[in-house]
Amino acid sequence: MKVEFLPGAAADAQGTDQVRLDRRYNRPSSFAGAAVAVALLSGCASAPMTKGGSLASYDKLTPSDGLLAKSLVHVNKDDVLAAKTVRIMPTSFSQSASPTLSQEQRHLVANAIDRSLCIGLSDRLEVVAPDQPADLTVHALVTQAAPTDEVAAGASKVIGFLPTALSANVPVPIPRLPIGLGSLTVEAEARDPTSRQQAAMVWARGANSFTNSPRVSSAADAYDLASSFSDDFSKLVVTGATPFGKPPELPSFDKIGATLGGKPKYAACEVFGRNPGLIGMAAGKLGLPPEWSDKAPATASQ
Repeated sequence: MKVEFLPGAAADAQGTDQVRLDRRYNRPSSFAGAAVAVALLSGCASAPMTKGGSLASYDKLTPSDGLLAKSLVHVNKDDVLAAKTVRIMPTSFSQSASPTLSQEQRHLVANAIDRSLCIGLSDRLEVVAPDQPADLTVHALVTQAAPTDEVAAGASKVIGFLPTALSANVPVPIPRLPIGLGSLTVEAEARDPTSRQQAAMVWARGANSFTNSPRVSSAADAYDLASSFSDDFSKLVVTGATPFGKPPELPSFDKIGATLGGKPKYAACEVFGRNPGLIGMAAGKLGLPPEWSDKAPATASQ
């Protein structure tokens, strides 16, 4: 029997086979991505979406979640992108945010938020002093800060050191114990000179066993998550769009330098002090409390 293949049918068959091959070879990467997401979420503390009443309005907020963070966001893109200057009002804690953290610890976390905001917003906006006029005024309020269990954090650090102590080969990283993890919930907004809300975010995230290193301090996870919040909110204001659902971007040289403890781009950021840099990184690796390596200036947020 003679069989004839039509060109169109052959092309369709070839295209179908190619789609099947693409699906087959893309399947492992899809499974890998899903596995990473499941692993992160399985060892992650929950964080409530607590509202503190500091925003001018909550009506236009819409859900926009990341892999680890939950958020509600609103932004007037054109108005935000038209802004050239910004001032940062000191971050504060709501009365019920975290009764277990000391005043010093709350001050440390609030200052970490402000310092990271100053670095992040500097990517596009000129940061001016709080007593100077600006196109946008930013303020954040911590509405919830669950403490880190210091005993569990210490145990996690000891367990993490064991493979290095017992093996002469390359140590195998050990995930942090998924107990006693802290969390942080923050709301923030950017208002124009007439006090109209131009950007707002309610953000909540819990520490996890893989990306948040255990440190023996009840404020450790809240302190660690402070910069994560500031990065997300800064991107909302800098780009005029949600920071979630996008591929990561390389940080600017100014941002890298300031994050490592160097001079910030704008002098107004000096009021929040400088990042502890390499000393802070080393302290984190050893599990030392952030209070030991980072001292918030007395003139910064209270």
